[in-house]
Amino acid sequence: MAQSTGLVVLVTGANKGIGFETARQIGLEGHTVLIGSRDAGRGDEAAGRLGSEGIDARPIALDIRDATSRDSAAEQIRSTFGRLDVLVNNAGTGVVGDGPPGAADLAQVRDLFEVNFFSTLEIIQSMLPLLRKAPAGRIVNVSSGLGSLSRHSDPDWEFDAVRLTGYNCSKAALNMATILLAKELAGTGIAVNSVAPGFTATDLNGGGPGAQSPREGARASVAAALRADGTTGGFLTHDGIEPW
Repeated sequence: MAQSTGLVVLVTGANKGIGFETARQIGLEGHTVLIGSRDAGRGDEAAGRLGSEGIDARPIALDIRDATSRDSAAEQIRSTFGRLDVLVNNAGTGVVGDGPPGAADLAQVRDLFEVNFFSTLEIIQSMLPLLRKAPAGRIVNVSSGLGSLSRHSDPDWEFDAVRLTGYNCSKAALNMATILLAKELAGTGIAVNSVAPGFTATDLNGGGPGAQSPREGARASVAAALRADGTTGGFLTHDGIEPW
């Protein structure tokens, strides 16, 4: 069984974008980062790039939608490390056909829920036994300000016009799961938080005016992953805790 001098951190969807930068920044702090990737080749490439920076980065084939893949990843982590300190649920998706409730393609809405909510909850269930073996486990659910009821209740919010039924609702559901899981795990030492990275240029949105870089977008996930003050059941940005 391998020994890690720091935390063992699994980042899903880590071969590019915010996930890659999350793994990079955590790795530069001296922790072991597991690069979860649906495409094994891209995972190997991403781990190699991080390794060239002196980071202990290890690829792990992981399609969060596939039960066999989830179970295999959990067994690989168990047999190699015996525990998982941090799970960063970064993998997620959006679709071009998403839109307001009266016009959204409901098949696509279901697909978004399948990835952004159901599959994320399934990977949490797969990794919980390993998180329970850590001294102080942490679960970081990468959500979005678009999943915030408080923000959408403000007509003056700058992104009020972004009314994507599948994406926004699936992230709101993920936020509720965060609250419920934090209550379920109270007293176990495992902290559970959602994070809002902020408007970030990614493959999902093509960027745009005002979009920050993936390196900037990763800061909220990194801060939550390394946060050691016991905060749980919160909706976090890089600047701190925000209302749901």
